[in-house]
Amino acid sequence: MSAFLAVSRAIDLVTGAVGRAMAWLILAAVLVSAGNAVIRKSFDLSSNAWLELQWYLFGAVFMLCAAWTLREDEHVRVDVLSGWMGRRGRVWVDLVCHILFLMPFAVLMVWLSWPFFVSSYFSGEQSSNAGGLVRWPAKLWVLAGFVLLTAQGVSEIIKRTAMLTGALAIPEGAARDGDEPAEEHAG
Repeated sequence: MSAFLAVSRAIDLVTGAVGRAMAWLILAAVLVSAGNAVIRKSFDLSSNAWLELQWYLFGAVFMLCAAWTLREDEHVRVDVLSGWMGRRGRVWVDLVCHILFLMPFAVLMVWLSWPFFVSSYFSGEQSSNAGGLVRWPAKLWVLAGFVLLTAQGVSEIIKRTAMLTGALAIPEGAARDGDEPAEEHAG
């Protein structure tokens, strides 16, 4: 199990580093958006390239930060079943859902997005908008995002398995409403 946990730590390091770096693209997108608005209003100049660049930057953030979000357990959850469970039960729900839902979807999206990207790259696909950008970078974000999400899914499966076998402690952060002692809510 220690070898698997080492792989998990390596994946976590990569997805964390990529996520933190890509989060800065939000600032770049805001600056592009603000600059475009100022130039458009001040000089009556505009280009579809600036709008598309904003979309590309937001798309990169969304796709390339998804694995980091999963790693940090900050993804959207519907706690219909696990809301009344203890921490160990929630670990089981996470493990089963990662195996049955996350991994098949992420692997399928890697499989489907590879030819989507390659075709766009080798054909030199351009935006149909006047002055638009090449399309392959946006399609690369889709592929890279799902590769990272697949890797992070493997890491999460390793960690949940380690928690259930006792090789890794279930973190206190896994506690949600109802797990804390009553005296912590008073006062």
